[in-house]
Amino acid sequence: MHKTITIPNLRDVIRHALPNVIEGKIIPLLLFVGFLELLGTIWALLVALTWSLATVGYRKASGRRVPGLIVLSTVALAARTIAAVATGSMMIYFLQPTVSTVLVGLAFMVSVPLGNPLAQKLAYDVFPFDDDTKAHPLVRQFFVRLSALWAITSMVNASITVWLLLTQSVTTFVLVKSVLGPMTAVVTIGVGWIWFRLTLNRTGTSLAWSPSKRSPQPA
Repeated sequence: MHKTITIPNLRDVIRHALPNVIEGKIIPLLLFVGFLELLGTIWALLVALTWSLATVGYRKASGRRVPGLIVLSTVALAARTIAAVATGSMMIYFLQPTVSTVLVGLAFMVSVPLGNPLAQKLAYDVFPFDDDTKAHPLVRQFFVRLSALWAITSMVNASITVWLLLTQSVTTFVLVKSVLGPMTAVVTIGVGWIWFRLTLNRTGTSLAWSPSKRSPQPA
């Protein structure tokens, strides 16, 4: 039986998420790299942290919502900066997110046999899937496969990160790592998506995007 799966329009999701990614991730990274050679490692960390804290403070003072991505980024940056300042060790600063990557990979891996794939939970927090789409067996199968794939790529990411940390300079490490994380996510999602589309074609199931939401026009 031919059936259509409707999924949310990705353009709307990207339009909503991109400003938060720039504000919470990209700008702190650029500040750190930009001030690294000028002021040194510790001050570069403090500049990046100051930006993140100021972003949260400004949003709170102006009554604007503080996105979860910015909160998580600020907390993680604060923890790593405190560790680096307290110990004077950049190894500890950069090793913490690597440990987090390994733990995230393990969480994805464990969620599969438990029948509650982590990729599915995260997707439902972002994408407003309807009940029919959530219950479709191919959609559930996709999230199981994506969770397993994410576990594997997380471990590969962590292994490459440790190698970079032990063999490369701080500037090279930061620049390569800033590309490695997003690239790993893109590859993981891309491979999972291609796998999903091949499964749809094989079963004769079509895919439809929900209509793009547009801002109301002024009267």
